[in-house]
Amino acid sequence: MASAEVDAFHTRILRLTLAVQESRAYWEAVDPEVRGPARVERAFSERWFGNKSLARVKLLLANFAVRFDAYPDALAALRRWRPADPGTRPLLCHWHMQLADPLYRAFTGDWLPARLADGRKEFDADAVARWVGARPDADWAPATRYGFATKLTRAAAEAGLVSAGKAPRIALLPRVPDEALGYLVRLLQVVTHTGGWEDNPYLRSVGLTHDAVDARLRRLPDVTYRRMGSLVELNASPLGALG
Repeated sequence: MASAEVDAFHTRILRLTLAVQESRAYWEAVDPEVRGPARVERAFSERWFGNKSLARVKLLLANFAVRFDAYPDALAALRRWRPADPGTRPLLCHWHMQLADPLYRAFTGDWLPARLADGRKEFDADAVARWVGARPDADWAPATRYGFATKLTRAAAEAGLVSAGKAPRIALLPRVPDEALGYLVRLLQVVTHTGGWEDNPYLRSVGLTHDAVDARLRRLPDVTYRRMGSLVELNASPLGALG
């Protein structure tokens, strides 16, 4: 059965945001065949995450299993591949976070792009908290909504989608290296996800939709992309070809 983006809302982002450096350490050290307590013991004893406590190691492993292990073809590529551009890894973590967290996917793939399109780049935590509270079935206390707002904004900032520092924050469009976009194309080929090639929350979150994404996809190495009206044909080498 094909892997798919997560649809059920959860609160994991309240305890861990993008964690780019820890994600990289995980990719380089993890053995997918070693799971459960054995993986925890190995990660802690081998200090995959430096001086992190045992409780923190368990938290990191639980989150990374959802973000990366759930997509085995992608994890296999991430374990082997060493991106050349330093701007690539934060985007890989961002897209995997979108796959694993529907609230983060909606925040970065819908809310932030809508503000950019309307020319309302500046925002604060109160604005995000109001948006969180207006979500369907958002039966959360005000403090929890504000917690979501803070962590959603922090994760987006780690990905380069939001300015760092104090409020007001500014919605941004990150630079997307070809190697990062090539990874996303191959990832979405093997994952059941929202939207099509012209417009989906993953591409939309980095400002690539319609004509903009057409131009980028046509020049990607090892990718064949054709569009005629609403018909799209895309073929790419598999994730395993990366690196």
